[in-house]
Amino acid sequence: MDDERESANLEDRRGQGGRQRAGIGGGARVGGLGLVAVVVVSLLFGVDPGTVLSMLNGGDGGAPTTQQQAAAPPRDDAHARFVSRVLASTEDVWTAEFTRMNRRYEAPRLVLFSGAVQSGCGSAQSATGPFYCPADKRVYIDLSFFREMEQRLGAPGDFAQAYVIAHEVGHHVQNIIGILPRAHAAQQAAAPRDANAISVRVELMADCLAGFWARRADDMRGILEAGDIEEGMGAAAAVGDDRLQQRARGSVVPESFTHGSSAQRVTAFKAGMAATGAQACLERG
Repeated sequence: MDDERESANLEDRRGQGGRQRAGIGGGARVGGLGLVAVVVVSLLFGVDPGTVLSMLNGGDGGAPTTQQQAAAPPRDDAHARFVSRVLASTEDVWTAEFTRMNRRYEAPRLVLFSGAVQSGCGSAQSATGPFYCPADKRVYIDLSFFREMEQRLGAPGDFAQAYVIAHEVGHHVQNIIGILPRAHAAQQAAAPRDANAISVRVELMADCLAGFWARRADDMRGILEAGDIEEGMGAAAAVGDDRLQQRARGSVVPESFTHGSSAQRVTAFKAGMAATGAQACLERG
Protein backbone atom coordinates (compact mmCIF):
# COMPACT_ATOMS: atom_id res chain seq x y z
CA MET A 1 0.00 0.00 0.00
CA ASP A 2 3.03 2.26 -0.32
CA ASP A 3 1.55 4.24 -3.20
CA GLU A 4 -1.90 4.73 -1.66
CA ARG A 5 -3.19 8.06 -0.39
CA GLU A 6 -3.02 8.94 3.29
CA SER A 7 -5.94 9.99 5.46
CA ALA A 8 -6.40 13.49 6.83
CA ASN A 9 -8.21 11.97 9.84
CA LEU A 10 -5.14 10.81 11.77
CA GLU A 11 -4.25 12.44 15.10
CA ASP A 12 -0.87 11.93 16.74
CA ARG A 13 -1.03 12.20 20.54
CA ARG A 14 2.06 10.10 21.19
CA GLY A 15 4.16 11.57 23.93
CA GLN A 16 1.27 13.58 25.36
CA GLY A 17 0.17 10.94 27.86
CA GLY A 18 -3.38 10.63 29.15
CA ARG A 19 -4.94 12.67 31.93
CA GLN A 20 -6.01 10.21 34.59
CA ARG A 21 -9.57 11.41 34.88
CA ALA A 22 -12.26 9.08 33.64
CA GLY A 23 -14.99 10.93 31.77
CA ILE A 24 -17.70 8.41 32.58
CA GLY A 25 -19.97 7.89 35.52
CA GLY A 26 -20.38 4.22 36.34
CA GLY A 27 -20.25 1.09 34.19
CA ALA A 28 -23.78 1.45 32.82
CA ARG A 29 -22.98 4.84 31.29
CA VAL A 30 -19.65 4.08 29.59
CA GLY A 31 -19.39 6.30 26.54
CA GLY A 32 -23.18 6.51 26.48
CA LEU A 33 -23.36 2.86 25.37
CA GLY A 34 -22.79 0.96 28.61
CA LEU A 35 -21.51 -2.59 28.39
CA VAL A 36 -21.18 -2.58 24.61
CA ALA A 37 -18.66 0.23 24.88
CA VAL A 38 -16.77 -1.77 27.50
CA VAL A 39 -16.59 -4.66 25.07
CA VAL A 40 -15.35 -2.37 22.30
CA VAL A 41 -12.75 -0.86 24.63
CA SER A 42 -11.41 -4.33 25.48
CA LEU A 43 -11.36 -5.40 21.83
CA LEU A 44 -8.68 -7.75 20.61
CA PHE A 45 -6.50 -7.90 23.71
CA GLY A 46 -8.51 -10.31 25.84
CA VAL A 47 -8.88 -7.81 28.66
CA ASP A 48 -11.65 -8.66 31.13
CA PRO A 49 -14.40 -6.03 30.67
CA GLY A 50 -14.47 -5.63 34.46
CA THR A 51 -10.88 -4.44 34.32
CA VAL A 52 -11.83 -1.77 31.83
CA LEU A 53 -14.77 -0.72 33.96
CA SER A 54 -12.49 -0.31 36.95
CA MET A 55 -10.37 2.12 34.92
CA LEU A 56 -13.42 4.07 33.79
CA ASN A 57 -15.42 4.56 36.96
CA GLY A 58 -16.22 7.93 38.45
CA GLY A 59 -16.45 11.19 36.52
CA ASP A 60 -19.05 13.36 34.95
CA GLY A 61 -21.95 11.09 34.13
CA GLY A 62 -21.12 10.23 30.56
CA ALA A 63 -20.28 13.50 28.86
CA PRO A 64 -17.38 13.28 26.40
CA THR A 65 -14.25 14.97 27.65
CA THR A 66 -12.51 17.82 25.85
CA GLN A 67 -10.17 16.47 23.20
CA GLN A 68 -6.48 17.29 23.31
CA GLN A 69 -4.99 19.04 20.31
CA ALA A 70 -3.02 16.66 18.12
CA ALA A 71 -0.75 17.12 15.14
CA ALA A 72 -0.31 14.90 12.13
CA PRO A 73 2.46 12.27 12.44
CA PRO A 74 5.89 13.19 11.08
CA ARG A 75 6.39 12.33 7.42
CA ASP A 76 9.27 9.96 8.14
CA ASP A 77 7.20 7.75 10.49
CA ALA A 78 6.65 4.66 8.34
CA HIS A 79 4.35 2.93 10.84
CA ALA A 80 2.06 5.93 11.19
CA ARG A 81 1.97 6.40 7.44
CA PHE A 82 0.93 2.78 7.00
CA VAL A 83 -1.92 3.26 9.48
CA SER A 84 -2.91 6.43 7.64
CA ARG A 85 -3.04 4.63 4.31
CA VAL A 86 -5.17 1.81 5.72
CA LEU A 87 -7.51 4.37 7.29
CA ALA A 88 -7.78 6.16 3.94
CA SER A 89 -8.67 2.87 2.28
CA THR A 90 -11.47 2.28 4.78
CA GLU A 91 -12.75 5.78 4.00
CA ASP A 92 -12.86 5.01 0.28
CA VAL A 93 -14.58 1.65 0.76
CA TRP A 94 -17.18 2.82 3.24
CA THR A 95 -17.94 6.07 1.43
CA ALA A 96 -18.71 4.04 -1.70
CA GLU A 97 -20.71 1.41 0.20
CA PHE A 98 -22.77 3.96 2.12
CA THR A 99 -23.51 5.77 -1.15
CA ARG A 100 -24.72 2.46 -2.57
CA MET A 101 -27.00 2.12 0.48
CA ASN A 102 -28.28 5.70 -0.01
CA ARG A 103 -26.51 6.87 3.14
CA ARG A 104 -23.73 9.36 3.86
CA TYR A 105 -20.57 8.02 5.47
CA GLU A 106 -19.02 10.06 8.28
CA ALA A 107 -15.42 8.88 8.61
CA PRO A 108 -13.96 8.38 12.10
CA ARG A 109 -10.74 9.93 13.30
CA LEU A 110 -7.92 7.64 14.39
CA VAL A 111 -5.76 8.63 17.35
CA LEU A 112 -2.22 7.35 17.84
CA PHE A 113 -1.19 7.37 21.49
CA SER A 114 1.52 5.97 23.71
CA GLY A 115 1.11 4.70 27.24
CA ALA A 116 -2.26 6.22 28.08
CA VAL A 117 -4.92 8.35 26.45
CA GLN A 118 -8.02 10.31 27.36
CA SER A 119 -10.95 9.61 25.08
CA GLY A 120 -14.61 10.53 25.08
CA CYS A 121 -15.12 7.16 26.81
CA GLY A 122 -12.63 7.91 29.58
CA SER A 123 -9.00 7.08 30.30
CA ALA A 124 -7.38 4.00 28.80
CA GLN A 125 -3.97 2.39 29.05
CA SER A 126 -1.97 0.75 26.28
CA ALA A 127 -2.74 -2.68 27.78
CA THR A 128 -6.38 -2.11 26.88
CA GLY A 129 -5.44 -2.61 23.24
CA PRO A 130 -6.93 -0.77 20.26
CA PHE A 131 -10.47 0.46 20.85
CA TYR A 132 -13.28 2.46 19.33
CA CYS A 133 -15.04 5.09 21.39
CA PRO A 134 -18.65 5.67 20.26
CA ALA A 135 -18.91 8.90 22.26
CA ASP A 136 -16.31 10.77 20.19
CA LYS A 137 -16.33 8.51 17.10
CA ARG A 138 -12.61 7.89 17.30
CA VAL A 139 -10.42 4.81 17.00
CA TYR A 140 -7.49 4.70 19.45
CA ILE A 141 -4.31 2.69 18.83
CA ASP A 142 -0.97 2.47 20.59
CA LEU A 143 1.33 1.19 17.85
CA SER A 144 3.15 -0.98 20.39
CA PHE A 145 0.12 -3.29 20.15
CA PHE A 146 1.28 -4.41 16.73
CA ARG A 147 4.54 -5.59 18.30
CA GLU A 148 2.47 -7.48 20.88
CA MET A 149 0.49 -9.10 18.08
CA GLU A 150 3.65 -10.37 16.46
CA GLN A 151 5.64 -11.37 19.53
CA ARG A 152 2.98 -12.41 22.03
CA LEU A 153 0.02 -13.45 19.91
CA GLY A 154 1.87 -14.89 16.93
CA ALA A 155 0.11 -12.70 14.36
CA PRO A 156 2.80 -10.93 12.29
CA GLY A 157 2.49 -9.01 9.06
CA ASP A 158 1.22 -5.72 7.67
CA PHE A 159 -2.16 -7.14 6.77
CA ALA A 160 -2.67 -8.45 10.29
CA GLN A 161 -2.28 -4.84 11.40
CA ALA A 162 -4.65 -3.66 8.68
CA TYR A 163 -7.23 -6.17 9.94
CA VAL A 164 -7.10 -4.57 13.41
CA ILE A 165 -7.75 -1.11 11.97
CA ALA A 166 -10.52 -2.37 9.70
CA HIS A 167 -12.18 -4.16 12.64
CA GLU A 168 -12.19 -0.98 14.71
CA VAL A 169 -13.62 0.99 11.79
CA GLY A 170 -16.24 -1.77 11.56
CA HIS A 171 -17.37 -0.76 15.05
CA HIS A 172 -17.66 2.81 13.80
CA VAL A 173 -19.89 1.60 10.97
CA GLN A 174 -22.03 -0.25 13.54
CA ASN A 175 -22.25 2.88 15.65
CA ILE A 176 -23.33 5.35 12.99
CA ILE A 177 -25.87 2.88 11.58
CA GLY A 178 -27.33 2.44 15.07
CA ILE A 179 -26.36 -1.15 15.83
CA LEU A 180 -24.26 -0.39 18.91
CA PRO A 181 -27.03 1.55 20.68
CA ARG A 182 -29.51 -1.24 19.94
CA ALA A 183 -27.09 -3.86 21.20
CA HIS A 184 -26.62 -1.88 24.40
CA ALA A 185 -30.35 -1.68 24.95
CA ALA A 186 -30.63 -5.45 24.50
CA GLN A 187 -27.78 -6.05 26.93
CA GLN A 188 -29.41 -3.84 29.54
CA ALA A 189 -32.33 -6.24 29.71
CA ALA A 190 -30.31 -9.44 29.42
CA ALA A 191 -28.80 -11.85 31.90
CA PRO A 192 -24.97 -11.84 31.96
CA ARG A 193 -24.61 -14.92 29.77
CA ASP A 194 -27.04 -13.51 27.21
CA ALA A 195 -25.27 -10.14 27.34
CA ASN A 196 -22.02 -11.91 26.50
CA ALA A 197 -23.71 -13.58 23.54
CA ILE A 198 -24.83 -10.17 22.25
CA SER A 199 -21.26 -8.95 22.61
CA VAL A 200 -19.99 -11.88 20.57
CA ARG A 201 -22.43 -11.06 17.76
CA VAL A 202 -21.27 -7.43 17.75
CA GLU A 203 -17.61 -8.47 17.54
CA LEU A 204 -18.14 -11.09 14.85
CA MET A 205 -20.06 -8.56 12.80
CA ALA A 206 -17.07 -6.22 13.01
CA ASP A 207 -14.83 -9.07 11.84
CA CYS A 208 -17.18 -9.61 8.91
CA LEU A 209 -17.05 -5.89 8.09
CA ALA A 210 -13.24 -6.07 8.18
CA GLY A 211 -13.34 -8.90 5.66
CA PHE A 212 -15.74 -6.93 3.47
CA TRP A 213 -13.34 -3.98 3.53
CA ALA A 214 -10.43 -6.22 2.51
CA ARG A 215 -12.20 -7.63 -0.54
CA ARG A 216 -13.73 -4.33 -1.64
CA ALA A 217 -10.43 -2.46 -1.18
CA ASP A 218 -8.73 -5.07 -3.33
CA ASP A 219 -11.43 -4.69 -5.97
CA MET A 220 -10.86 -0.92 -5.95
CA ARG A 221 -7.07 -0.74 -5.76
CA GLY A 222 -5.61 -4.24 -5.94
CA ILE A 223 -4.07 -3.88 -2.48
CA LEU A 224 -3.79 -7.57 -1.61
CA GLU A 225 -0.50 -9.38 -2.01
CA ALA A 226 0.33 -13.06 -1.65
CA GLY A 227 -0.16 -14.13 1.95
CA ASP A 228 -2.19 -11.08 3.01
CA ILE A 229 -5.44 -12.93 3.53
CA GLU A 230 -3.66 -15.59 5.53
CA GLU A 231 -2.20 -12.84 7.74
CA GLY A 232 -5.66 -11.38 8.28
CA MET A 233 -7.18 -14.73 9.19
CA GLY A 234 -4.19 -15.48 11.41
CA ALA A 235 -4.80 -12.25 13.30
CA ALA A 236 -8.51 -13.05 13.67
CA ALA A 237 -7.66 -16.50 15.01
CA ALA A 238 -4.99 -15.16 17.38
CA VAL A 239 -7.50 -12.98 19.22
CA GLY A 240 -10.23 -15.61 19.59
CA ASP A 241 -11.52 -15.90 23.15
CA ASP A 242 -10.70 -19.60 23.35
CA ARG A 243 -7.09 -19.08 22.36
CA LEU A 244 -6.63 -16.09 24.67
CA GLN A 245 -8.26 -17.87 27.61
CA GLN A 246 -6.21 -21.01 27.06
CA ARG A 247 -3.02 -18.96 27.04
CA ALA A 248 -3.97 -16.89 30.07
CA ARG A 249 -5.59 -19.46 32.37
CA GLY A 250 -5.04 -22.87 30.79
CA SER A 251 -8.75 -23.50 30.32
CA VAL A 252 -11.63 -22.30 28.18
CA VAL A 253 -15.02 -21.07 29.43
CA PRO A 254 -17.28 -20.59 26.38
CA GLU A 255 -20.11 -18.91 28.29
CA SER A 256 -17.71 -16.12 29.23
CA PHE A 257 -16.75 -15.36 25.61
CA THR A 258 -17.27 -11.74 24.60
CA HIS A 259 -15.58 -11.73 21.18
CA GLY A 260 -16.01 -15.22 19.75
CA SER A 261 -13.78 -18.24 19.30
CA SER A 262 -10.86 -18.31 16.87
CA ALA A 263 -12.90 -20.39 14.44
CA GLN A 264 -15.87 -18.03 14.67
CA ARG A 265 -13.70 -14.98 14.03
CA VAL A 266 -12.01 -16.51 11.01
CA THR A 267 -15.39 -17.63 9.65
CA ALA A 268 -16.81 -14.12 10.09
CA PHE A 269 -13.82 -12.54 8.33
CA LYS A 270 -14.15 -14.98 5.43
CA ALA A 271 -17.89 -14.33 5.23
CA GLY A 272 -17.18 -10.62 4.83
CA MET A 273 -14.73 -11.30 2.04
CA ALA A 274 -17.35 -13.33 0.22
CA ALA A 275 -20.14 -10.76 0.73
CA THR A 276 -21.37 -8.72 -2.23
CA GLY A 277 -22.54 -5.95 0.09
CA ALA A 278 -22.07 -4.86 3.68
CA GLN A 279 -25.70 -5.70 4.45
CA ALA A 280 -24.72 -9.37 4.53
CA CYS A 281 -22.49 -8.59 7.52
CA LEU A 282 -24.94 -6.22 9.18
CA GLU A 283 -27.64 -8.88 9.12
CA ARG A 284 -25.41 -11.24 11.11
CA GLY A 285 -26.35 -9.38 14.29
